[in-house]
Amino acid sequence: MALQLSSGDTRVEDYLNDKLQTTADLENLDSILDNVREQQTLLEQQLSEARQNLAESTKASESHASALRSQAQAYKKQQVDVDRRLLIVTQSETSDDAVKKFNADIEALQRLEVARNYVELLAHVEDLSTEARRNFKSSPQAALQPYLRLQKLAIALKEAQPAAEDAAPHLVDHVHQTAQILWKQMKDTFAGEFETVLKRMKWPGKDVSLVGSLEQEWTQGVERLLELQKPELDAQNDHVKPLEEPLVLLPLEVMVKPLEIRFQYHFSGDRPTNKPDKPEYFLSHIVGLLNQYDGFFAIYLQPILRNRFRNSNLAMTSIFIDSTSALIAALLPMLRRKVFAVIPQIAKQPQLLSHFIHELLSFDISLRDDWGYDGGCGMDGWKGLTWEVLVRKDWFGRWLEVEKNFALSRYHSIIEDPSSGSIDYDSVEPAATKPTDAAIRVNDLLETITDRYRPLPSFSQKLRFLIDIQIAIFDLFHARLASSLEAYLTLTSTLTSSLARAGSRAAEASQPDLHGLAGMERLARVYGSAEYLEKKMRDWSDDVFFLELWEELQDRARTNSQRGGTVGGNISVGHVADKTSAAVGSNGDGEGGGGEALFDETAGAYRRLRVRAEGIMTEHFVQNVRDSLKAYGRVNAWSALSEVEQDSSLAVSAELDTTIQLLQSYLAFLANALAQAPLRRITRQVMLFVQTYLWDHVLMRYKFSTTGTRQFERDVQGIWEIVDRYAGAGQGEMGMRRLGEAMVLLRLQDSTAVEGEEEAEGEAKAPVRSESVEERLYRSNESARELLEELGLEVLSESEARSVLERRLDMNE
Repeated sequence: MALQLSSGDTRVEDYLNDKLQTTADLENLDSILDNVREQQTLLEQQLSEARQNLAESTKASESHASALRSQAQAYKKQQVDVDRRLLIVTQSETSDDAVKKFNADIEALQRLEVARNYVELLAHVEDLSTEARRNFKSSPQAALQPYLRLQKLAIALKEAQPAAEDAAPHLVDHVHQTAQILWKQMKDTFAGEFETVLKRMKWPGKDVSLVGSLEQEWTQGVERLLELQKPELDAQNDHVKPLEEPLVLLPLEVMVKPLEIRFQYHFSGDRPTNKPDKPEYFLSHIVGLLNQYDGFFAIYLQPILRNRFRNSNLAMTSIFIDSTSALIAALLPMLRRKVFAVIPQIAKQPQLLSHFIHELLSFDISLRDDWGYDGGCGMDGWKGLTWEVLVRKDWFGRWLEVEKNFALSRYHSIIEDPSSGSIDYDSVEPAATKPTDAAIRVNDLLETITDRYRPLPSFSQKLRFLIDIQIAIFDLFHARLASSLEAYLTLTSTLTSSLARAGSRAAEASQPDLHGLAGMERLARVYGSAEYLEKKMRDWSDDVFFLELWEELQDRARTNSQRGGTVGGNISVGHVADKTSAAVGSNGDGEGGGGEALFDETAGAYRRLRVRAEGIMTEHFVQNVRDSLKAYGRVNAWSALSEVEQDSSLAVSAELDTTIQLLQSYLAFLANALAQAPLRRITRQVMLFVQTYLWDHVLMRYKFSTTGTRQFERDVQGIWEIVDRYAGAGQGEMGMRRLGEAMVLLRLQDSTAVEGEEEAEGEAKAPVRSESVEERLYRSNESARELLEELGLEVLSESEARSVLERRLDMNE
């Protein structure tokens, strides 16, 4: 029966089996036993320490529990004692009743404390008010201190109200009203004394002077009023953003009063200077006041402002630290009232409203640029009175409607002018494509519109002008040009049908402006107008104004990347993208390479229209050339022409005169109406057609004698001469290279040959005779190619060269 081992014995057995696996391991038995004894000793020490820690922890726990029990017993005794005393004090039968009565007494005491503080505060307010009133006549400087303390108290109470859940509204209102009444009294007193000084210095007369003690009295009056305004200035100092309307310094408010009286005298009632259609009168009056008094304030007021505000945050605010800006801020309130009063009177008179806003924009620009006024807004800049009228008073919609109606009316008058469709040859460079008078005038109109809204500070307003007026007029003119092309195509299609049914002359007479040069001029007007406005849009895209507008549009569109998002006002990203550029909202790293701009969509539409017009012009040119070449294509005497002594005595075939005259008239017109690039593109296409026609209907149809070859070559050169005269040297031959190389083969003679290039040693190559040409052309394609290379022929293929050679009369003899 197997011996049963305990778990401890099993571990011992496993340990021994691990350590004594071979007989050689028995030699290490002593070291194993020593190691086991050391481990046993260490475990016994750890066990002893654990028992000691357990005993100490048990003792501490029992001690803590005993202390807690003692504290609980003491608390119960105290609670009983408190309940007993509370019953005695409140004369209650139970502790709950005693607590209720005690809390009620505490609340009554608290209310009494609040009432006492309330009365003390009212008394303190009254004391400060009384002290200020008692002193501000005899000692104005002494009266300022209690007033300033009262004003600070009023501000502190108002700021503490939200945290106190509006606990004392009547107290706050009383302190505020007391401070305001005191401030008004002191202001009236200080202002009255200051006005006395102003009268003595003859303000605001032309001979204002500060001599003797007047300068000191004026300075004291200014500083006293600034000290009185200190709470307002401190509050302005604490504001992160400037107020909607700049704070006017009290000394300047007093000094501006006589100027305001003068202003009202001239620009109110039925005075001849008060005309709604002449806003420039009162606007220039304000600028005149600045010119007249700015020097005075720069000399006397500027040092005072610098000393007072240089150590405060207001030192960075121009309307407090700069005398000119402070003067402008003081003059603007009376101007603002005048502007707001005039606008409703002229709102229903479009011409007056447009003129008024234009003059107001110019005035704003003058204050910003000429006088450096920023309204105390620093880097953000002053938005201007125009912004207040258009945005704050909500007149932008009406003004935009007026400007749009004016622009559309002007556009329609341009279009309806009979002379607007004529090509203007004098308004652009001689080498440029010539636009129509209508395109130039429409562009001038659009530039005028740009000048109208360029000064606007609001991005959304600029965008509305751009989309609702400028791009709208671009689209209208594009539609007109496109409809002109469509009408031309429709009418020419009808004319073609008429030509098929009736005589060509009768059909052409019915539509004289569609056929011939008149039709080409009609197409050139569309092409020139489209190219001119397309280039203008590209130029505008590089204008700083439109670049900044585009950058801001991109920033806003990326922020509201969804097409349903808006970029300003209620203008959606999708709507703007449809009207301006599909790249709106993109990161600029797409296929466009970051070259997108505001007028991408509109310029693209004009580019497509220009390309289409050029294609139709080419088709029109080709069609007329085709008709003129029909008589030449019927000439069949190329093999029977009589011999002539010299090529110079040859004249162009009479059957080609019509084509030559047509090319001359068309190219003369196009050279004058188009730039060189489109002229050469059209000429190249026409020359390719002429080459194809002559190849198919003349060269490949008839046999050529030597004289016939020379006549044919002279005819082709006659075409080239006309083309080179207007399109540039070599343009005719460049457009008909295949035919030119064919004539090289065609004019090879029996006994002579086209000489090859000279060898490097200066010895001439043997001439290539026509007999050898025929032999080498038909030997193999490789031999034919070598021959063509020797002759310098690069365009003709081997099969074409064989076909040309077969046209030689002598090759069939």
